[in-house]
Amino acid sequence: MNIGIIGAGHIGSALGVRLTSLGHSVYIANSRGPETLKDVAQKTGATPVTAEEAAQRGTDLIVVTIPLKNIPDLPKDLFANVPAEVPVIDTSNYYPHLRDGKMPELETGDLTESQWVQQHLGRPVVKVFNNIYADHLENKGQPAGTPDRIALPVASDDAAAKQKVMAVVDELGFDAVDDGTLAQSWRQQPGTPSYGADMPADKLREHFESLGTKRTEAQHAEYLANHAKTEQQMEAQGIKLK
Repeated sequence: MNIGIIGAGHIGSALGVRLTSLGHSVYIANSRGPETLKDVAQKTGATPVTAEEAAQRGTDLIVVTIPLKNIPDLPKDLFANVPAEVPVIDTSNYYPHLRDGKMPELETGDLTESQWVQQHLGRPVVKVFNNIYADHLENKGQPAGTPDRIALPVASDDAAAKQKVMAVVDELGFDAVDDGTLAQSWRQQPGTPSYGADMPADKLREHFESLGTKRTEAQHAEYLANHAKTEQQMEAQGIKLK
């Protein structure tokens, strides 16, 4: 496949390494220009390009993996000439204290993170790769059928795009678990029990079933509090986000 990756941080680089190792042609971009991506290109085997080129050359799949606060800064016509059948993956997470600042829509729970992203990009997105550590994404994939193979939740309002992305997740060495629509993707956001937990498929499905599909006010408050505590711990440890 021809795959464009917009964002060369931890997740973007991990995907670049794995996807090129599987024989795909990967084009990777950041906000500072392709000339700043020599080290990333050497590590991943991906071809450095501009964001516009990544969108145009990713004729089979596009991944947007940049800080949530930077989504509105992407070119407004970035996907204007991208065919509707090309899936666009969103990997973003909301970190209000350490990176993104508070966003009222996400604080109130009116929107999930990827619903907000979808509104700004102006086309359907598929939520995946947001709840696994980059190192695990790069190094912990296993063949299908391996006991306790890590499962990754995949959510989208576009059923066809979701199925294409779930096949890529499997190819990367993970079980893909359908997390429903983007309105239900709160179940894989920061602060929830599945975030960074590396659950196998059966446990992840059981967990999602126990949560239900519509987020309650109590759940939203609980997971915001959990995430705030995690951000405080990360800050105390000197962890910085890219």
